[in-house]
Parts: sequence; structure tokens; C-alpha cells
Amino acid sequence: MRTPSTHLNVRELPIPDFYDSNRARQWSYAPDQQALFLAAQDWRRKHAIRPSAQDRLKIQLLLIDLQKDFCFPQGALYVGGRSGTGAMDDSDRIARFLYRNLEVITDVTCTLDTHFPFQIFSPSFWLGEDGQAPAAHQEITVEMIRGGRVRPNPDIAWWVCDGDYEWLQRQVEFYCQELEKAGKYKLYLWPPHCILGSDGHPLAGVIHEARMFHAWARGAKGWIESKGDYPLTENYSALAPEVLMRFDGRPLAHRNSELVQTLLRSDAVIVAGQAASHCVKSTIDDLLGEIATRNEELVRKIYLLRDCMSSVAVPDPQRLGEFLFDFTQQAEEALDRFAAAGMHVVSSAEPIAGWPGISR
Repeated sequence: MRTPSTHLNVRELPIPDFYDSNRARQWSYAPDQQALFLAAQDWRRKHAIRPSAQDRLKIQLLLIDLQKDFCFPQGALYVGGRSGTGAMDDSDRIARFLYRNLEVITDVTCTLDTHFPFQIFSPSFWLGEDGQAPAAHQEITVEMIRGGRVRPNPDIAWWVCDGDYEWLQRQVEFYCQELEKAGKYKLYLWPPHCILGSDGHPLAGVIHEARMFHAWARGAKGWIESKGDYPLTENYSALAPEVLMRFDGRPLAHRNSELVQTLLRSDAVIVAGQAASHCVKSTIDDLLGEIATRNEELVRKIYLLRDCMSSVAVPDPQRLGEFLFDFTQQAEEALDRFAAAGMHVVSSAEPIAGWPGISR
């Protein structure tokens, strides 16, 4: 990342008239893309908006997994946070932030969690002692595998590992061992979510609307990065899977080196999305690791939108106000750790011109 040498000239734009905050709560909302294109062209002329190619400072907005399954109560893994309306509120704030800062943000990259019917974190991948798939929202440990309490589903061995079921058994034990050795997570079983082709896989309507409007108004790339489609590893981070190697020493999956380079070439990177406790946290952890191998000063170019991300908090249906799982504290501790490392934790309501380090 280059260091800005002069003051950033920031002009905040109004929110376009077509934008409706209520749509951040509507699962079925989808913009009329042709009308949106025409509106973006008119907005560009009306406000004399320059193309992204002319930006003196290249500012990248990285939006992580703002998909319907995460952003709405109807979704398979709604990120409601402790408030219960977390991801919907976040989507509204992110869209407004992008519209106001349309002329400042050079490009927007959205990641899409992308899954298939059988993956290592899916109940369908496993069988319990009774021969049935285990329930979601529980951990699979090395001890459970070695004790025979769970085993990989033999029906899928024909396409996962050319029918070598013994290989598959060794691989899943090794995988869980590597996770536990790293100390970040144990293997957690999630319900089916963000399945490619399902209604929950696309971006929330207001996010898709805002990113396309930005791309058309500024001639920006508006890129999408898919992640999470390797069957034998989790992929919380947008930059790398949780485990990279197989038990036999061969590659299991690869880092997204191209996305890393895109971010590190930018003058500033702004991060928001879902969930603060999982995919956002893992992505920032990996970005911090990449920076450590290059130049630690680059950490000061990262801006985290605290009010545009929520944590996984699963309400307890039996006890009002209580949670079966609540990862809020872990997310808050991570943000504190990132700030201590030199990243900037900011609010979407603060003018970008006032952010620390943006102008010199």
C-alpha cells in the first residue's frame, strides 16, 4: 500500500432517492438492474462524479458474506447479534455508507460463502454411532473420531477420495487434529447454508443494489470472490482455508493470493460484513498475518467498520433473553486485538476525511 502524501479531498454525496431502508429487512427484495444502471448514469452526470481510475488514493471496500442466509431471520444462519436485528441494521448502514462515499471508495469486493450438499462442517458429511447424521450446532473432536462416536459418511467417498474410505478416515482425523493444534476453533457443524443455487446464497438485495450502483457510476470492477467450496476444509476467511495440507503432505486447498495482493496494493482497505465473530474475524486475522510477512506498517491502512458487522448469537427458545451460543465477546476481543496491532476501528457514521491516517 502506498502512503497518502496530501490531504484527501472528500465530498459526501446524498443518499439516492430510490434507496429505502425498509428493504434491508426484506428477504425478497431485488433491484431492477436496468433501472439501476440508468439511475447510476444519471447520478454520475448530475454530480459530476469522476471514474475510479482517476482516484489519487485507491480505497478498497471489502464486504464479507453479506448473503441472504446470514442477513435475514428467514436465513439458515441469521446473524442477529444480541439485538436480534444485527445483520439487517448492518446492511442498511453499509448501503448508506457506500452511497455517501461513492466518490471516495475506488472499488468494492464482495465475498460469497459458497457451499455444496456435503462438506466437512455439514451434518450430512458425518454419521453417528446410530448410523444417522448428527445434529447441527455441535463440535466434532479428534477424541470423538478416535472413539468411534462419529465417522465420515461412506456414501460420499467415491467422489471425495476416489472411494478410498480408509484415506478419508485418516484425513478427517488429521484435519480435526490440525484445527485443535492451531487453537482457533474445533470443527463445528453448521446447518446447510449458502448452498450454491439456493435462495440464501445471493447478496442481500440492498447490498447488491449499492455495489452495482457504485460500479456503474464509477466504472469500477465490482468484483465477487467465492469461498468455501472445498469439501474437506472450512473456509471462514476470505483469504485462506482453515487447513492447507492433507495428512499425506499434499496440498488440500490454497490461499487466495490474488485477493491478498489486491488488498495490499490499495492505499486503504475498509472491512465490513458477517459475521464479526467468524468470517470477518478470520479474514482480518489472515490479513494481519500477511502484513506481518511484508511490512508491519501496512497494518495502519486497515479500517474496520465496527457498526457494520454483528456476531453469531443463537437465541435459546426455552429461555427468553438467553442464548444457546453467543460469540459476541470473542468478536469484541478480536476488534480490541486488531486495534492494538495498529488497525483502525471506526464507525460508518464518521466522515472518512476524519479517520486517522487517511490524510497526511
